[in-house]
Amino acid sequence: MNAWHLMVVLAAAPSLIWAQSPALTPQLATQTPDSGQQPAVLAPTSSAFVINVQAPDDIKQLLTRHLELQRYRELTDLNEDELERLMAQATEDARKLIGTLGYFSPAIVIERQSATAGTPWPVVNITVTPGEATRVQQVQITFTGAIATDAAAASQREDIQTNWSLRAGSRFTQTAWDAAKLQALRQLTTQRYPSGRISNTLADIDPDAHQAQLQVTLDSGAAYRMGDLVIEGLNRYDEDLVRRLARITPGADYSQTELVDAQQRLSDSGYFDSAYLTLDTTTNPDAAQIMVKLREANLQKLVLGIGISTDTGPRLSVEHTHHKVPGIGWRAVSKLQLDRETRAIGSELTSPPDADNWRWVTSGLLQNQLLGTRDVTSQQLRGGRKQSNQRIDRNLYLQYDRAESVDTDITEPVIAQSISANYAFAVRYYDTLPFPSSGWGWGAEVGGGSTLGADHQVYTRLLTRWQGFWGLGDNSTDSATQASAGRLAMRASAGAILAKDSLTLPSTQLFLAGGDNSVRGYGLHDIGVTLADGSVTAGRYLTTASIEWQRPIRINGNLSDWESTVFVDAGAVANQTSELSPKVGVGIGARWKSPVGPLQIDLAYGVDVRRLRLHLNLGFTF
Repeated sequence: MNAWHLMVVLAAAPSLIWAQSPALTPQLATQTPDSGQQPAVLAPTSSAFVINVQAPDDIKQLLTRHLELQRYRELTDLNEDELERLMAQATEDARKLIGTLGYFSPAIVIERQSATAGTPWPVVNITVTPGEATRVQQVQITFTGAIATDAAAASQREDIQTNWSLRAGSRFTQTAWDAAKLQALRQLTTQRYPSGRISNTLADIDPDAHQAQLQVTLDSGAAYRMGDLVIEGLNRYDEDLVRRLARITPGADYSQTELVDAQQRLSDSGYFDSAYLTLDTTTNPDAAQIMVKLREANLQKLVLGIGISTDTGPRLSVEHTHHKVPGIGWRAVSKLQLDRETRAIGSELTSPPDADNWRWVTSGLLQNQLLGTRDVTSQQLRGGRKQSNQRIDRNLYLQYDRAESVDTDITEPVIAQSISANYAFAVRYYDTLPFPSSGWGWGAEVGGGSTLGADHQVYTRLLTRWQGFWGLGDNSTDSATQASAGRLAMRASAGAILAKDSLTLPSTQLFLAGGDNSVRGYGLHDIGVTLADGSVTAGRYLTTASIEWQRPIRINGNLSDWESTVFVDAGAVANQTSELSPKVGVGIGARWKSPVGPLQIDLAYGVDVRRLRLHLNLGFTF
């Protein structure tokens, strides 16, 4: 990508023409304008003179950082003639710098104040009255190359023109001018035209009328289509695996977004420590090669985890991954987890993806956990297929469940078994992850099966959940102002078991509520069906809902990575819909955008139990 060089031409006509050739772009700091006239004094420890700048804040900061005169402050052998010459040059230097902020008719006064008993060095006073700012009168964007006549690129041309940031009526500054050109170039080169460039630009400034006429010519070059993958770095895996993971369609229009998504899929697959994809623009534009550089991950990985949560207390986990099990080539992930509520050991085998990104999956899980007030030892076997995409996940599987439930008041355990066929999916449309500020996600599970044992009874299991974020800011304001207004975070879930009343299901197929991501103010699985003896067990029907107001916290007037929140949660579990009676939790909390994901800290009051409870949670999943 070429940069830009600025050349100032003084003409006899009452306008000043800024012509730019594709060579170099100056990078200048941008400051927020202010009408205050606070002086800025630069005074090194050993000086020939000091500089005192009196100007609005944006001009003052620009001059104190970039004025050429400041380079000579420490030359103590300067005589008065040399200082006068430097001051004369500083006037023109300051005029050029101030012009980058859109002020082309400033009044600049530079005076020297001799040293006195109270001021041991001469003082160079620079006083600037900027005058009226120059504003953009007209913007003309033209196209050359394939994009100019390609009917398929009509929307891309329109988007570039619509999204041009330095619009008519805007104040002209060099920084805004450079940013607008860079944005237009990015929009050109990220779709179809990776070799595109800016062939010509012109900022025609009329200092008397305080107006700017802008012209930009974008040369797209040839339109590119994606061709074959040229893969480097493979040792134990074959190229078909890489192609199935990348999912790039040969012959499709070039898209930088597609390459980035493919690169992310390869990195997230677990097979590779790093993946880097680039389009080779030296090859045939109709089938340009995609260069793929990979570094394979270790064949096996062992992860030891130690953590703590308010739901489950201290937690210890050991996870072993084998990316290519001998004989079958599937990935095996085995995990042992111990915490206050659960002791579990399980393993999952996953096949490499096929051409449509479906994988075969089989798993087994043995666990002991506290569900309500009952101690439940369960076994689960599952087999099926799953597909994971950027927006949508799907899962089809058969599942066997067995649960042995023991209550402190019951000597004989209750044993239940079932087998079911299930379909589950999740849809995600969030703006950014893992820190969404808008968007929504929806998931659902539908299953049907039969109990096992002496009495076979059929049943249907339904579960759905939703989560959404709704910004409260005015879309017509800037992003910082929108963010300051905060957002509403909402979630809801509902579940049901449709069967005869006499049906006995494994507890792991039923529902409970309460905890960090359910109803705060209550412990994990504390909300269930309360029996006559006071014990709590899982139920057939579930409803939960939550709404919270999240608002950024300002530190020293600036938006920080912390947010405050106020929330209300409610949830109910019952064996009959008429018995659903919600338990409510209210509270306040804080959110932090940590390097490893969002940290949730909440202090909630359970209205039903009349008790405060602290909730901590790390990460975002849906």
